[in-house]
Amino acid sequence: MSETVVLHEKETTTVIHPQGRKAVITREDLINAALQLVGPHRSISSLSLREVARAANIAPNSFYRHFRDMDELAIALIDKAGRSLRTIIGAARQRASSERSVIRSSVETFLEQLSADEALLHILLREGSVGSPAFKEAVERELRFFEEELCADLIRLGQAKNQTLYAPDVVAKGMTRLVFAMGTTALDLPRERHAEIIEPTVMMLRMMLVGSQTLLDQPQLQTR
Repeated sequence: MSETVVLHEKETTTVIHPQGRKAVITREDLINAALQLVGPHRSISSLSLREVARAANIAPNSFYRHFRDMDELAIALIDKAGRSLRTIIGAARQRASSERSVIRSSVETFLEQLSADEALLHILLREGSVGSPAFKEAVERELRFFEEELCADLIRLGQAKNQTLYAPDVVAKGMTRLVFAMGTTALDLPRERHAEIIEPTVMMLRMMLVGSQTLLDQPQLQTR
């Protein structure tokens, strides 16, 4: 009779299994397995536990050593997507030296992530519109993080150029929501057509900045 011995410590499970399944399983293994299964036309909510376990090469019961259920795994995946994208896009903004280049580099970097192998952006775009309430709240939380970081960068650039913005937090929110809406549109387009939406998006984002600067210069417009 075959035996399975499981040793559990923190977030790593050691498994000795006669059927060649993985010997060491971590939360990250399960997250990466789920990540391989989702894509432009596959939502997290459509994944099954057995599917993820098979992709991670583990017994289904081993899943519960790291996550209570698929919802908890999905939220961890959304968090990972948000953190990774904020790092990538934040780095692009930090390299930029002006508001003009910040806008263009952010939009271009955002669209580049649509074609990335990890499909992290697909997760945020899909789950924000078709996911469960818990998934939507997780995506909303990531969007707020994007907004806070963008707001800080807009203030930094404005101070460097002596061009303060009116309500930079509102500007950051509007810009973030616009770019994610653009991403949802681009998600259903072939890659070669992504360039078509860059210029209109960049123009709309610049209009937001100019509008904010105008409101600051002309306070009488703020209450109209």
